[in-house]
Amino acid sequence: MAKKGNRVQIILECTEHKESGLPGTSRYISTKNKKNTPERLELKKFNAVMKKYTVHKEIK
Repeated sequence: MAKKGNRVQIILECTEHKESGLPGTSRYISTKNKKNTPERLELKKFNAVMKKYTVHKEIK
């Protein structure tokens, strides 16, 4: 049986990539505890298309 809890799966998408006009997207899948962090998450992750670390924000 699956565990029930506050952890949810989230999708992180690059903010700079959308503005740059380059083709493709940079997305990561992660989990967070929605009880401890109810606001949207922002992390610095590597963008392979732009070849640098950029800010990725939670979508949806």
